[in-house]
Amino acid sequence: MTTIVPTSEDDPVLSVVRLTSELAWADAGPEVAEPQVTSLCFEAQECMVSGRWAELASLMLTSAELITSKVSEKDFECIFTIICTLATRVNSPEEALEMTKLISTKIIQQPNDKPALRLKILFSLYNLLEDPRSRFFVYIKALNLAVNGKVTESIIPSFKMMDQFLQEWNIGKDEQRDLFLTISNILRDNKSTSKESFTFLSKYLTTFSLEEALTTNEEKEEAVHTIIEFVKSPDMFHCDLPDMPAIAQLENDEKYALAYQLLEIFLTRRLDSYIDFHAANSNFLKSYGLVHEDCITKMRLMSLIDLSCNESGKIPYSQVKEALRIKDDEVEYWVVKAIMSKVLDCKIDQLNQLVIVSRRAERVFGLSQWQALRSKLAVWRGNIAGVISTIQSSKLAADEGAQPMQQGVMIW
Repeated sequence: MTTIVPTSEDDPVLSVVRLTSELAWADAGPEVAEPQVTSLCFEAQECMVSGRWAELASLMLTSAELITSKVSEKDFECIFTIICTLATRVNSPEEALEMTKLISTKIIQQPNDKPALRLKILFSLYNLLEDPRSRFFVYIKALNLAVNGKVTESIIPSFKMMDQFLQEWNIGKDEQRDLFLTISNILRDNKSTSKESFTFLSKYLTTFSLEEALTTNEEKEEAVHTIIEFVKSPDMFHCDLPDMPAIAQLENDEKYALAYQLLEIFLTRRLDSYIDFHAANSNFLKSYGLVHEDCITKMRLMSLIDLSCNESGKIPYSQVKEALRIKDDEVEYWVVKAIMSKVLDCKIDQLNQLVIVSRRAERVFGLSQWQALRSKLAVWRGNIAGVISTIQSSKLAADEGAQPMQQGVMIW
């Protein structure tokens, strides 16, 4: 394998030009190779002197791609890292963006050849750049490379920083949509990241206004997929999907109305409504890969949440049995399952055959739920203010009572 060694050129860029051109022309023989190498080195020097950085990058990239099979991965990384530094030598953000497009597009041209290493080089390029537009362009290319090169595990950790990235990039709505949808699709392929996929798919849908949702069709399939993912998930019991225009407009859509009805059942109704829906639309459920038994399990837990909405917080065993369509000896099993699934905090009163609920999950958390929470917080704030006032009054009274006693001691 070839190893990069120092040459007479002081600038590492010229060293890379000489190395790559020598390797690229090596098979042609010295009589042909030497003039070509000399010519390329001279051309590179002229580009540097005149500041034609994009032209220099193009020259270097052409030679570099010709020798990928002739150098070690370490040297490959070194060559392309030095080429990436050319993006820092330009004089304006516009030039930096054009240089970035040239370099990153070339890097991802062969996604199946050293994909993990190429992804690493793109991240190096990203970190060298200061212009947000250039950084965003590189990140999108990195996403494409990760997918096409089947190395998505290397880019998934960066998704946790997406909120920070979005603040930095300041990208438009269309770019956000493409980004969120691409990330969701990457995460969708891995069962362990299904929740994260759902989150990014929801973010994608929130970018559509009511007018856009009514006049375009591009988001409808994804809106339906989001509903199906929520229904399928064994540990998601609340969402704000109905508040999204992209979801709400499905209610009156001839093709997708059944998907909206299914969501409505899972968020607002009980098991009997789902069973009726299944009886009438079993083929629809099967077409989306929904398993009837899994849906019943989730709807039983959803029904328990609904039963706990009464003001007393007490649910008789008989109501649980009827709503969940289970036997007497299964009531406590499902209550415990609800506790384990974190949809209820409750106690079981076996003597009185009651489930005493102290907390429940909200199946829908929209505007009305926020208003209810605001009212509760206002009450709690008032109660705390009352307690503080009482403590201060008691302290003041104690201080006033202690003052004469202290004076008496002093006189004594």
